[in-house]
Amino acid sequence: MDYIEHILGIALIVLYWLFTAVVTLRVLGKRTPVSVTLSWLLVIYILPVVGAALYLMLGELNLGRQRARRAEEMVEPFLSSIAEDFQGPRGSLPGGSLVQGIHQMLQQRLGLGALGYEQMSLLDNPDAIFSRLCDDVASAQSSVHLETYIWFPGGRVDTLSEALIAAAARGVKVSLLIDHAGSRAFFRSPWRKRLIDAGIEVVPALPVRLWRALAQRIDLRLHRKLVVIDGRIAYSGSMNIADPRFFKKEAKVGEWVDIMLRLEGPAAHGLDKVFAWDWEVETGLRRLAPAPVSPPACYKWLSVLPSGPGTGGDLIGQAVLSSIYRANDSITISTPYFVPSEAIFDALCQAARRGVRVKVLIPQRNDSRMVSWASRAYFERLLQSGGEIYLFAGGLLHTKAMLMDDQLALVGSVNLDIRSLQLNFELTLTLFSPEACASIRRLLDGYLQDSTPLELERWKQRSRAARVLERGMFFLSPLL
Repeated sequence: MDYIEHILGIALIVLYWLFTAVVTLRVLGKRTPVSVTLSWLLVIYILPVVGAALYLMLGELNLGRQRARRAEEMVEPFLSSIAEDFQGPRGSLPGGSLVQGIHQMLQQRLGLGALGYEQMSLLDNPDAIFSRLCDDVASAQSSVHLETYIWFPGGRVDTLSEALIAAAARGVKVSLLIDHAGSRAFFRSPWRKRLIDAGIEVVPALPVRLWRALAQRIDLRLHRKLVVIDGRIAYSGSMNIADPRFFKKEAKVGEWVDIMLRLEGPAAHGLDKVFAWDWEVETGLRRLAPAPVSPPACYKWLSVLPSGPGTGGDLIGQAVLSSIYRANDSITISTPYFVPSEAIFDALCQAARRGVRVKVLIPQRNDSRMVSWASRAYFERLLQSGGEIYLFAGGLLHTKAMLMDDQLALVGSVNLDIRSLQLNFELTLTLFSPEACASIRRLLDGYLQDSTPLELERWKQRSRAARVLERGMFFLSPLL
């Protein structure tokens, strides 16, 4: 009996070693960024077997065979449709070399040039956002397309649901694409059935099924926030379909602070193509609508930048990096989660050292403790480089915006963390017009007035225990 147990023990040790070795070689063979590779190796060795199993479920960008095929097949029709329906600006865009460089990069990489729009409104409080959105839904004539990460029933969200039901009753085609993991409360609520019974298409995006874990990565998320009405009015920004008065009250971080951009004109039709892309990847049904007849002449410009697995690599990261390196005077960033890639963080530090005024606004209290501790690992080096960090006290600052030299703004759903930059399906609007950049400047200045600067000397006085926890979370930051 002892002999058999001895043989079984040796066999288990050999199997464990082989399993760990195979997963280790697989991690090394993927040629991911060094920080990500080291983080996964740390998890694999600290958590025997469990860490390797986690890597197989969460460590690789695997959309699943069907979604990956649809995403690949959608690239050419999407880009061709954009090229056929839109004519870029004649002559140079306003903003000088900074704007021209970013526009050229986007045009060369994806063929996504600047799209014109007639007017844009920056809506910076939930009452204004929901009121305007409900009014537009009430006026919809043909279609309402909506995709979001979180749909949380309650308050003004229920008012929007009633407006969508009323629109469907008068013949408007309403289609909702809602992330399955982010909107568990919605999919378990009576509202899902009510909307479906009203004739509204409700599709869960990237549904989470544990039995699919070995066939596809289960933590990829549709993080975009997008509404397109009749192909001529569009909303995009940072706000989920959630009323801050009801959402995550148990976190005790204050109400979430968000913005949405409402725009009219041809650019809204371009955003509708992003919805069509996502709809086809999830359902297999093509919805690329033709361009409107005789579109109005436009003199204000933006670029639509969708990012995520299957959309041309780390394009959003490259856009952020390029804009940081091209900035000459100022960089102001608002983000709820500050866990940047090594390349972006180094670029921010270098910008501060060469005299660019770098300001980073983050919430004083965060709903994610792990991310909050990981963020702190970056503070001291950025402050030593001459950067400035401001702690927003007016709630959970959830707005995602970057403004460079008051000439170029990046606004949308992208957090400055690895998950947003490399894993999630995100949507960013690159704003070129002086009027749009001025509105983002006023917004960020308002946030700064409600923020407290973090002083380097005071930060150095934090406890040794805090420093140890920061370093631990820092090593895991590429996985958060």
